[in-house]
Amino acid sequence: MIKLTVWSDFACPYCYIGETRLERAIDQLGLTDDVEIDYRAFELDPTAPKEVTTTTPERFARKYRLSVDDAVKQIDHISELGRELGIDFKYATTQYSNTRDAHRLMKLAEAKYDRKTVERLNKALFAAYFTENLVLADHDVLVEKAKSVGMDEKEVREMLASDRYDDEVRFDEREAGMRGVTGVPFIVFNGAFAVPGAMTIDGFKSALQRELRKQEKQEKEATETPAERPHACGPDGCKLL
Repeated sequence: MIKLTVWSDFACPYCYIGETRLERAIDQLGLTDDVEIDYRAFELDPTAPKEVTTTTPERFARKYRLSVDDAVKQIDHISELGRELGIDFKYATTQYSNTRDAHRLMKLAEAKYDRKTVERLNKALFAAYFTENLVLADHDVLVEKAKSVGMDEKEVREMLASDRYDDEVRFDEREAGMRGVTGVPFIVFNGAFAVPGAMTIDGFKSALQRELRKQEKQEKEATETPAERPHACGPDGCKLL
């Protein structure tokens, strides 16, 4: 089993693109049942308001010191990367707001529901933002997305009305900080090998195959008897290789 730890934010276009490419790579390698994904929260802007106060082109232009026209061109380029994957990607008209409650909802799903439900919710929240252009800080939106993947409406509403799972979201972000994560997506393979950014499908396939080879080698070494393994001596003594 390959275990992936994925830090991302639902307002991050490259996270949606990267996770979709990763999913395609897993499918193409026939590893759907051999890869387990642990989703981690990473708010790009924890101080973002719950109400929409600006357009995406305006915010993009201000952040990167571009003209609005140049910002629109870059936004359209990013959207095209999503459309190449078959996603109805509408980055220019996204409704930017705080995403913490969306991450808390994911924590509820992880705590109470199975892996498939968590995966479906993750996809639904990305689609809500980038395809449907809904406001992810809106509790009614989050409830509807939760219901669409089979979660209990009453339980979801009660959670959203509280501060439950806020600590879990903050924990994810503190861990990301300790790892030196400054941007997302950020994917860690089996707790060791890290991939920052949205690689191509082939890039993800290579990373997955590398982990498979590593696991196969470890399993082979674990089953070999000492007599079958090579010996060598050095300044620190003699050992099995």
